[in-house]
Order: sequence, then structure tokens, then C-alpha cells
Amino acid sequence: MNIPVDDVHRMRLLRVGRGLEWCTLAWNVIGFVVLAVLAVRAASVALAGFGLDSVIEIGASVVVLWELAGTGAARQERALRLIGVAFIALAVYLTVQSVTALVTGHHARPSAGGIAWSAITAAVMFSLAAAKGRVGRALRNPVLQTEGRVTFIDGVLAVAVLIGVLLDATLGWWWADPLAGLVIVFYAAREAITIFRPPSAA
Repeated sequence: MNIPVDDVHRMRLLRVGRGLEWCTLAWNVIGFVVLAVLAVRAASVALAGFGLDSVIEIGASVVVLWELAGTGAARQERALRLIGVAFIALAVYLTVQSVTALVTGHHARPSAGGIAWSAITAAVMFSLAAAKGRVGRALRNPVLQTEGRVTFIDGVLAVAVLIGVLLDATLGWWWADPLAGLVIVFYAAREAITIFRPPSAA
């Protein structure tokens, strides 16, 4: 039996979408281990927060893989809400840790490994986010598009962490490390609000 061209195209896009999520999942599993070691060695709030972000990104990728395996508005809605909860958890954790570090005057130690990993991760995450956005729009899949924004935020966080660790290492600006953790709070809160905001009456 012949499969309609549109269905063949959709199946191809679904394979690409799953492939992007598996790549994200693998990268963040490795990243969690790497960042856990680097954060402990450097006593860095920014690197620790970045490690938590990797855990949340792992969860988001699992949610999207689960959603792509099925259909239906209810399944998509449930998946979006799970991603929204992940955004909230990230924002709360980073707010508490960063504010505590600023109030107590916590000083992180320089981390060449943190600088290198943050720079590489930023490039990888921005590339994956762009690809997820394109595939999500082609599939008209809001879950994949939303998770693409999670990945983009991961890239933004990588840049923030990179700047914070660099400023701390080169200029001795200890406050730049926890301040980098606060950068992501705004983006995470905004995405969570977008997900949980009731639809417009219009």
C-alpha cells in the first residue's frame, strides 16, 4: 500500500525531531557528570546551576520523546505542563542559590574546565534549538517548539555562566558567578508563565 507523500514527510520530520532530542539527551547526561565535577572543584554556583539545568533539559527531552510517540491534544497539554514545571524548578533553585551566594559573599575558584565546557555547550545548544524550532514549526508541534526554547535557554545560560566564570577568573569579580545564575531566572520564569497562562478569550 502506498503511503501519502504528506505522511512520508511527517514521518521523516518525526524521525529528525526524535534524533534532535536524543542528541540533546546524550549531551546533557554527559554535561551533568562533567559539571558536577567542575562545580565541586570550583565551588561555583553558576556551574552548579548549569548542572541542574542539564538535569531539567534531560527531563524535558524525555517528555518530548514521550509526546512524539503519541498523538492527541491532551498528551501535548500534559507534556507542555511538565516542561513548565521544569522551568519553575530551575528558576526557584537558581534564585535561592544565587541570592545566598551574593549575600554571604561566596567566592568561586577559577575553572578553566568550566570556561571550556560552557563555550562548547553554548554552540551546541543554540544549534539544536534552531533545528528543533524549524522541525517543530514544520510539524506544528507546540511541545517540540517549547522544548526548543528550553534548549535555547540552556544556550543562554551557558553564555551567562561563561561570562560569569571568565570575569571571576580574570578580574576577580566574585559576584559575577552568582549573578550569572540569576540571568536565567528571568527567561525561565517567562517561559513558565507563557505555558501556564490561560488562553486569551479572544
